[in-house]
Amino acid sequence: MKEIKRVVVGMSGGVDSTVTALLLKQQGLEPVGVTLWMWGGQDNAQEAAQLCKTMGIEHRTLDLRDRFLKEVVEPFADEYTAGRTPNPCVRCNRHIKFSALWEVASQLDAGIATGHYARVLRTEKGAFIAKGTDLSKEQSYVLWDLPRWLVDYLYLPLGDKSKKQIRAIAAEAGLSVAQKADSQDICFVPDGDYAAVLESLRPGQNPPGRFLDEEGRVLGEHRGLWHYTIGQRKGLGISFGKPMFVKEIRGATGDVVLAENDSLFRSSLSVTRLNWLDRDKLEQPEEFEVKLRYSAKPVQALVIPEETGARLELQTPHRAVTPGQSAVFYKGEVLCGGGIIQA
Repeated sequence: MKEIKRVVVGMSGGVDSTVTALLLKQQGLEPVGVTLWMWGGQDNAQEAAQLCKTMGIEHRTLDLRDRFLKEVVEPFADEYTAGRTPNPCVRCNRHIKFSALWEVASQLDAGIATGHYARVLRTEKGAFIAKGTDLSKEQSYVLWDLPRWLVDYLYLPLGDKSKKQIRAIAAEAGLSVAQKADSQDICFVPDGDYAAVLESLRPGQNPPGRFLDEEGRVLGEHRGLWHYTIGQRKGLGISFGKPMFVKEIRGATGDVVLAENDSLFRSSLSVTRLNWLDRDKLEQPEEFEVKLRYSAKPVQALVIPEETGARLELQTPHRAVTPGQSAVFYKGEVLCGGGIIQA
């Protein structure tokens, strides 16, 4: 790969992406700030443009609202309606964010960079994504579905720093975003009200249904599948005289299965739509450290290749394994790949 001098930086108007551009410039590279307008108004784009002006770098805005609706928001609604709980940030990274940044970068013979708290390790065997050193902010989990070839062109300058250090760098540079609050929610669900967003996308498609126990007995009526996720206890709207949790969401029938906590632990699960970043494919059963949710603690698992994906045999049973979420595989600090949990 030839030497890269320009780097296209995904800029949201927040402190992380702003410091990403600043650090690249300090390293002697030429950052080009690109804001992806995917949802809502243009406030972020305007703020990012002003920050780029302050830092003396070029800025562009791409209007991706229609593409984002089609590739991320609509599939998100489809998954919830089918009884699964997706991670739209993973899908956005693959189909929108990094794809759009690469479209610009390829025209400029440039690399691409984002403010994710993860690292790129460049070795004789190639480039690999690794965990960020600040484990409280670590974000490699949402990068598992990137194309393998793209990692050669990827820069993640925040990966060896803490959030406190990033804010200090921004403050020292006199940047207005030094103390700007982090965004916490999915961008198109800013207040965390998934059901309201889904109702606006799929009006009338969330009818009430039955709460069942594990033997199929009717326990009561629920408010619609969108209000529940695997492992949930609060907000069921009905009392059972003992703690009951959501064990299964059946999109085909509209039923929600409830069980006691002990029934929520799984030691085996299926994963499809595998993507590998450290190899072409998994040839034989192999041990990995696996994360089954963004905030979950990793567990050791034997990953067994199958015709349509893989089966995971967990060393320690895991609570509330959730179809639609990502299972992400690691070897030490290196992100090896991942897939989508099916059952």
